[in-house]
Amino acid sequence: MKASFAIVGCGKLGCALAKQMKSSGYPLAGLASKSITSARKAADDIGTDIFSDKPWEITRSADVVFITTPDGQIQAAASLLAENKGLKKNAVVLHCSGSQPSTILMTLKKCEVSIGSLHPLQSFASTRIEGNPFKNIIAAIEGETEAVALARQIAQDLGATCFFIKTHAKSAYHAAAVVASNYLVTLQDMAFRLLQIAGIPPENAFQVLGPLIHGTLSNIEKKGTEKALTGPIVRGDTETVSTHVDEILRMAPDLLSLYKTLGRHTVHIAESGGNITKEKARELIQILSEKKIS
Repeated sequence: MKASFAIVGCGKLGCALAKQMKSSGYPLAGLASKSITSARKAADDIGTDIFSDKPWEITRSADVVFITTPDGQIQAAASLLAENKGLKKNAVVLHCSGSQPSTILMTLKKCEVSIGSLHPLQSFASTRIEGNPFKNIIAAIEGETEAVALARQIAQDLGATCFFIKTHAKSAYHAAAVVASNYLVTLQDMAFRLLQIAGIPPENAFQVLGPLIHGTLSNIEKKGTEKALTGPIVRGDTETVSTHVDEILRMAPDLLSLYKTLGRHTVHIAESGGNITKEKARELIQILSEKKIS
C-alpha cells in the first residue's frame, strides 16, 4: 500500500500536489492551512472532508507530510508540528521550497522522522489545474536517505523525472530557475516595450516575437548557448550595437543599464565560443560600458 500523506499549506502547489497524489493512489490523511476557510476550500476542490487549521491534527497519522507553505513560513510550520507532537515515528517530512535546504526542518529530528525536500520545477498559476502538472517535469530532491527514497518514488509516480541536488547548492539551483523562468518574463517585457516604441501595439507583441522566442529556445536545446547565439554581438557588429545604445538612451533610458549588462555578458559568450576576436570583444565592451550623456 502506498504511503498516506498530509498537506500543510493549501496554496497553489499544495492543492496541485494533493490532487495529483490522490489521483495516483496515495491515501490522503488530510489538509491543513492557517486559515480554516482556505483549508475548507482546498478540501472541497480536492474531494475530502478532512481538513483543519491545526496542522498537527491531520499530520499525526500520515506517513509523509508535505509542507507547502511560503518559504518564510516553513520553519514556523515545522515548529508547530514538533511542539504539538504532530508526527508519528519514522514518518517522512518534505518541504517543497526551491531555495531552502532540508536542514531548515532540523527541529523535527526530535520527533524521530526523516527530513528532505522535493521541489517540482514547474509554475503553478492557479489552485484549479487541469490535467497532471507534474507530468514530464523535473523535480529536485535532497535530504536524508529515507526521505530521498520516498520523494523519488512519489516524483516518479506523479510522472516527473527527479534529480538529486546537494543540500548546500539549493540557492544556486533556485537562482537558475528564477533566471530561466521569472527573468525570461522580464526580458520579454523589455522587448515588448521596445516594440511599442517602434510602433507595434502590445497586443501584437507576442505574435511578432513568438516565433523568434520559440526558435531560440529550440536552438539552445539542440546546440547549447554558445552555438545558439545569433545577432550583432556574435557578428562583431559594433555599429549596430552602438545604434541600439543611442536609441535606447533617447527613447527608453531606464532600460539602458539592463541592455548594457546583458550585452556585456553576451560578448563573453561570443568570445568564449570563438565567434569574435579579443580585440572585437574589447570594442563591444567599451560601447556597452561607457556612460552616455543625453
